[in-house]
Amino acid sequence: MATTEASGIAEIVGRLLVPLCAASGALVLAGFFFPTLVGEAVTGPAWLTVALVFFSSGLCYIALLPYSDDGAEPAAADVILRVRKTDIRGAVRDFLTQHEPAVLAFPVLVFAAFFGLQIALPTRTTSAVDTAAAAVLRGGGPLFLATVFLSVCYCLFLLVGPWGDIKLGGPDTEPSYTYPTYFTLVFTAGIAAGLVFWGPTEALFHYDQPPPYVGAPAHSPDAVTGALLYTLFHWGVSAWSAYAVIGVPIAYFAFTRDAPLRVSTVLAPILGSDGLDSGWTKLVDTLAVFATIGGIATSVALVSQQFLAGINYQWDVATGHVGPVLFVGGLTLIFVVSSVSGIPRGIRRIAGLNVVLFGLFALLVAAVGPQSFILRHGTRALGAYVVEFVPLSIHTGGRWVAEWTVWNWSWWFSWAPFAGLFVAALSRGRRVRTVVFTTVVATSAATMVWFLLLGGTSLFIQETGRADILAAIARRGGSEAVAGFPLFASLPLGELLMFLFLALIIVFMTTSADTSTLVVSVLATRRGLAPSSAHIAFWGVFQGAVAVSVLVLGGAETLQALAVLTGGPFAVISLVAAGGLTVTWYRDEQGHTSLIRRAVRKLPDIQTHHDIDPPDEK
Repeated sequence: MATTEASGIAEIVGRLLVPLCAASGALVLAGFFFPTLVGEAVTGPAWLTVALVFFSSGLCYIALLPYSDDGAEPAAADVILRVRKTDIRGAVRDFLTQHEPAVLAFPVLVFAAFFGLQIALPTRTTSAVDTAAAAVLRGGGPLFLATVFLSVCYCLFLLVGPWGDIKLGGPDTEPSYTYPTYFTLVFTAGIAAGLVFWGPTEALFHYDQPPPYVGAPAHSPDAVTGALLYTLFHWGVSAWSAYAVIGVPIAYFAFTRDAPLRVSTVLAPILGSDGLDSGWTKLVDTLAVFATIGGIATSVALVSQQFLAGINYQWDVATGHVGPVLFVGGLTLIFVVSSVSGIPRGIRRIAGLNVVLFGLFALLVAAVGPQSFILRHGTRALGAYVVEFVPLSIHTGGRWVAEWTVWNWSWWFSWAPFAGLFVAALSRGRRVRTVVFTTVVATSAATMVWFLLLGGTSLFIQETGRADILAAIARRGGSEAVAGFPLFASLPLGELLMFLFLALIIVFMTTSADTSTLVVSVLATRRGLAPSSAHIAFWGVFQGAVAVSVLVLGGAETLQALAVLTGGPFAVISLVAAGGLTVTWYRDEQGHTSLIRRAVRKLPDIQTHHDIDPPDEK
C-alpha cells in the first residue's frame, strides 16, 4: 500500500515549513498561555488561522522527513521540470483509465446527488434518511447485537484456539513493522477523534439519563457506575471486534492465497480465486469506498465543531462561517500530505506522535484528576463490565438500545471496511493470534483506560459541583463538543490540558483520515496497479470537499446517518467472512495446537519435575 511516486519537492517544502511552524507556534503558545501579552493584536478567525498554520506546518514537516532515501528520490528541480513537461490531457487520461470506473463514479454521483437534494429539499431529505436509519436500527437491532456478540466470541476462539497459531504469509515471513509500531498504526487508524470527542461526554449523558438496563436514579452513585459501564461497553472489545472479523480474512487470503488486498477478498471462500473480479466484489468495494468517505467526512465535520468550540471557549472569539472551512482545509492539507508520503513516513510518524500525546494527556489527567474516585468507580465499572457483558450484549429492549448501542455497532461496522483492510495490510508476517490480540484486546485496553480517566473525571467534576458541564452543553444547544473545555478549566494545569486536547483532536483525525485516504485510493485503483500520488491526493481532497460541503450546506447528522446505514451490509458480510474463513481453515489448516491444549500438555511436565526434584526438608 505504498505510493508509486516519490515527492522530490519535499526538501524545498520542508525548508519553508520550519520557520513557519516556529513563528506560528510562538504566537499560538503566547496567546494560549499568556493571553495578556498578546492582547487584542490577534482576534477572531485570525486565531484559528494561526493555530492551523502551526499544526499544519508541524505535522506536514514530520510527514515529509527524511527528504531522501539513499538517493532514491529525485531532486526537487527534476520534479519541477517533470511537472512543467507533463501533458495535462495524458495525465487526466491515465488518471481515469487507472481507476475502477464504478468505484470512481458511484461515490462521486451519490454525494453530488445528496448535496443537490440537501439544497433543493433539505427537510424532506433529512426526514427520509432519518426514517430509513431509524427503521434499520430498530428493525435490524437484533442482527447488529447478534453479529457483534458472535464477533467477540469468534475473536476469543481465535485467541485461544488452534488457528490463532497460523502465520499470515507463511512460516518464514517476517513482519514489516515492529510490534510497537504495529499497535500504534492499528490503534490510531481505527479510533479517530471520536475518542477525544466522546471521552469526557458519553458517561455524563448516561449519568444524566441512565440507561434503562442500569435502572438507577439520575445523578446517583449507582448512575455513576452504570454510566461508566455502558461507556466501556460501547468502546471496548465489542466495538473493536468488528475490525478483526473483517481484517483477519482479508489478511489470510491475501498473504497465503495470493488474493488481492481488497475488502471484497473476504468473499474468496464463496466466489473462489477466479471470481474475485466479479460484479459482487466490485459492489462490495464500491460500498466500502462510500462508507469510508461518508464516515470520515462527517467525523471531520463534527470534530471541527469541537475544535472551534475550544477556540471560542479559550479566546471568546467567534470564527464565523469561514472558520469551519479554514479548519477542514488545514486538516485536509495535513492528511493528504501524510497519505501521499506513505505508511513508512507520514502515516507512521504522525501515528507515533499521536500515541505519545495520548499517553502524555492520560498521565496528566491521572495526576491531577480525582484518583480515588476514578479507582473506586472504575473498578466497579470494570467488574460490572465483566459480569454483565453477556446480558448487555444480548439486551434488545427499548428505544434507548436502538439509539445508543445499535447505532454504535452500526457505526463501527461502517468503519470496518477501511480499518479492517488497513489492519490486514499491516499484518503480513504476524500470527492470527497476535492480530486479534492487538486489534481487539490491546486497543480496547487503551480505549477503556481513556474513558475511565476522562469519563470518571467529568463525572466527579459534575457531581461535586466544581463545574456544571451539563449546563454548559445545554447553553450550546445540547452540543457535546464543548464538554471537555469546562472540565479542563476546573482542573490544575487546565490550560496545558486544553492545548493538548485541541492537538489530539487534530492528530487523531489525521491518523484516521490519512489511512482512509490511502485505503480508498487502493480500492478505487484497478487491480494490479498501485495508487499513484495523484490518486491518493484526489481522494484526500474529495473527502475534505465532502466535509466542507456538509459544514456549508448543513446535513452533517443526515450524512452520518446515511453512512451508518452501510453498517448493516458489512455486518452481514462479516458473518459471511467469518464463516467462509472457518470452513477454509477446517479443510486446509490442520495440525495447529490451541493455547489450552499447550497449557494442559505442560501440566505433566510440571508434576514430573516436582517429583524428581522435591524441595529439601528440614
